Amino acid sequence: MDKPLQRTFLYKWKSNKDAFFTKSTVMINNYLTIAIRNILKRKIFSLINILGLATGMAICLLIVLFIKSETGFDSSQSKSDRIYRMVVDRKYPGRSTSYSFIPQSYASAIQQEIPGVEESVRIFNFIGGGSFQLKYEDKSFEETSALFADSNFFKVFNAEFLAGNPENALNKLNTMVLTETSARKYFGSAENAIGKVLQPEGNFLQPLEITAVCKDWPENSHFTFDMLLSTAGNNNFNDINYVNFAAHTYLLLNQNTNPGSVEAKMPNIIEKYAAGNIEQQFGISFKQFQDAGNGYHYYLQPLPKIHLISHLEGELKPNGSLTAIYIFGIVAFFIMLIACINFINLSTARSSERAKEVGIRKTFGSDKKMLITQFLTESAIISFIGMILSIGLVFLLIPLFNQISGKNLHLQNLFSIANILVLIAFTLFIGFIAGLYPAFVLSSFRPIQVLRGKFKSGSFGLALRNGLVIFQFAVSVILIICTIVVNSQMKYMTGEKLGFNKEHTIIIERADLLQDKTRAFKNELKKISGVENASGASALPGQPNYFGVSWQEKGSKEPMTGRGIIVDDQYLATLGLELSAGRFFSQDYPTDSLAVILNERAVNEMGLKDPVNTRVTTPEGIYNAPDGSQNIYTVIGVVKDFHYQSLHQPITPLVFTNSAKFRDETGLIAVRVKGNNFKSTVQEIENKWKEFIKDRNFHYSFLDKTIEAQYLSESRTQKIFTFFSSLAIFIACIGLLGLAAYTTQQRTREIGIRKVLGASVGSIVSMLSRDFLKLVALASLIAFPVAWMAMHKWLQDFTYRISIAWWMFISAAVVAILVAILTISFQAIKAANANPVKSLRTE
Repeated sequence: MDKPLQRTFLYKWKSNKDAFFTKSTVMINNYLTIAIRNILKRKIFSLINILGLATGMAICLLIVLFIKSETGFDSSQSKSDRIYRMVVDRKYPGRSTSYSFIPQSYASAIQQEIPGVEESVRIFNFIGGGSFQLKYEDKSFEETSALFADSNFFKVFNAEFLAGNPENALNKLNTMVLTETSARKYFGSAENAIGKVLQPEGNFLQPLEITAVCKDWPENSHFTFDMLLSTAGNNNFNDINYVNFAAHTYLLLNQNTNPGSVEAKMPNIIEKYAAGNIEQQFGISFKQFQDAGNGYHYYLQPLPKIHLISHLEGELKPNGSLTAIYIFGIVAFFIMLIACINFINLSTARSSERAKEVGIRKTFGSDKKMLITQFLTESAIISFIGMILSIGLVFLLIPLFNQISGKNLHLQNLFSIANILVLIAFTLFIGFIAGLYPAFVLSSFRPIQVLRGKFKSGSFGLALRNGLVIFQFAVSVILIICTIVVNSQMKYMTGEKLGFNKEHTIIIERADLLQDKTRAFKNELKKISGVENASGASALPGQPNYFGVSWQEKGSKEPMTGRGIIVDDQYLATLGLELSAGRFFSQDYPTDSLAVILNERAVNEMGLKDPVNTRVTTPEGIYNAPDGSQNIYTVIGVVKDFHYQSLHQPITPLVFTNSAKFRDETGLIAVRVKGNNFKSTVQEIENKWKEFIKDRNFHYSFLDKTIEAQYLSESRTQKIFTFFSSLAIFIACIGLLGLAAYTTQQRTREIGIRKVLGASVGSIVSMLSRDFLKLVALASLIAFPVAWMAMHKWLQDFTYRISIAWWMFISAAVVAILVAILTISFQAIKAANANPVKSLRTE
């Protein structure tokens, strides 16, 4: 190509390019200008759409923050993909229970026997929901978050150390690692803590030397601690035991080691090591043990999944729910869909208004593609305004949502570059989805018919709008039913049918400090006019500190494994338990120190036809005589079964032992307080405590709150469901309000004629409301089977559960209909009261 021709070509190419970009810029500016003009022209329509989309987007953002938090547990651990927790399904005759902790000796056995295991580490929750006191000079604090751990803890789990060496921080007996917050609490800084010694109360712990300080353990972990104590050299944690559950055990697998292959080798190892303990404790072989209906199934849980998949007995913290994640994800999707439906409904309902605009623009040369682009631009702008408003709504709602969900979510988590790009893409997507159908409908109008005034809204459009309204309210009714079922199940779990009286009962903690003054203290409490009764116990319903026991009828070789509790003679009366046979402990019978009481489940599992006066034995060392020999106990009574554990678990065998055998010393005291003057009675109880224990604060809790704490995950689900159900109905009502406004506007002349002919306000309101209420009623009928299936599946997670009753469905439908009536009535009454002369002048 010669140079003149080349210059001509380049000039034309540049001119065409400039013209293209100029034309594109003008078109984009034109689209934006017209879109903004239309949005401002129809303020009510725009406000309803923006508010609906903003609310839907805000809910989606909140749920995304919640899901991101829930699925991010233990993500701070660099080796999380190789860390597994070893847990067990323990099979008993006729039942099974799953435990998050296992016998303490398996950690080393598994590491030795299976080559793919790089490290094994154990954690012991020795406080078990209680507390202990630590002193340094004149400072004294009550500690509630402390764990024992093996010396190799920081080889498996990583932490950022501020002082000390993680390699040897837990290598010695009576050493500990503090978190930064704990170090500052005692010593002002991390550096000042190293080498200092904290003095525990009582005799169960020796003085503890601080060897290291690490950053606070992340809250989004399935276990947390303020201090970590060493198990090194402590016989309590290192005695050989392959039967009794005590240790939360974690395995660090080698790279490329298949956890399935590790699990496959476990049964042989378990039989090899457990057989000796079983023969020693129960006097039977491992095969006889299995033949009697017993067994162990050990398996591994991936560390990142523990928070969402594990709900075993003895969890270190209440875990979340994978089911809840799926449910809330689905809820977010449908609520956003409801908001988009509002946009579609209102846009198509207004088609007659915009038909003339479309006709004129098509006459002046606009093609269908240009009109679709115009309408999608309007939708995108509304979507962007909605997103900006939704961020403001999230800012306002996040404190309330944190309170409801028990989370500590922050809005700034959304503002990384990646998240901002996702938000922009999400906004464009919502604008596209919400505006796509209206854009195609509006752009397809024929200009000749429109400009001649022959345009009529098609029956398909009306059917679509009705279908979308039905869908909106069906989703709302489903959420209402789910909320009612969840609330009813929560009420059932914490209600009156637990087998004991939980009301007006406080739990005095650290009663073990009273030692031999325990009975005297309880007698003093009973003298207080507001105290009905008081009882000492090692555990109370809803608490995890029931210890494992094995009992059998004298002469039998089939053990009954269950739970044990130490109580005094007032436990039955204080909690309102019922006897089904025999009697309870009494100070009138000195021999009751060698007596036990069983619950009905224990009687059934031991096969006792006439349990009272039956002689039973146990290998548990806690019940042995001073010379170490096994004692023989007499069953003196049978207590009716009661739910001393969560309703997630079936009632298991329970054995009551008399605290008189242990000098009446118990860790807890339950006090039943009379209904009147509760506050002053508790103050009197505190004053009595201070008379007996002068250097320790008085700590108490409520029994009913302890019961409720077992269902923390369900309680959060209940509150979140209620929260989102309310917002879903609000969004649906916004759309219904706008639709009613436009429907009323289209029938303005009809309303005027009816009023001139003598129609009453009530009849006009009824006429305008009837069609919408039919849609809501139909939506309810569609929602019923869907809600039943969803809630039936959810209830299967509970051993004891409610039945889904008919009134729950009717109540949800009535709520939806009432809300719809209130929404529609606003526009209907306004139209019915309008001057008919003005109405007739509108057309």
